[in-house]
Amino acid sequence: MENSHNYDGKFSLDIPIFKKTYDFLKEFYIFELDFPKKDRYTLGQRCEEYILKILEGIMLAAQTSKSHKLPILESVSNKLDMLKVFIRLASDVDALSDARYIVCQNHIQEIGKMLGGWIRSTRE
Repeated sequence: MENSHNYDGKFSLDIPIFKKTYDFLKEFYIFELDFPKKDRYTLGQRCEEYILKILEGIMLAAQTSKSHKLPILESVSNKLDMLKVFIRLASDVDALSDARYIVCQNHIQEIGKMLGGWIRSTRE
């Protein structure tokens, strides 16, 4: 993960966890359009904000030296935990169908595994 820059020093979009989170954001964006109006601008928007914060944190961590990476990654992990709660709530109030809830959970689980691995390798 340390080599997340391309030759000109810019952030690389090829990092698997970044790509996975980006793809999740695109998919959730479509799901959010089908949220009931009262939920779209509260719960849907909150979920979207958390996915964006996770994406930003991943970009920041990728561009930060290993010695300063851990607090950023732990913050991203906390945001992912909050996102899980909001996605579950969206399902519980029927703003998100069961099928779409499962899709979201699968994305979150995969991002969580990648993030956990990154945190473990940063601690070593």
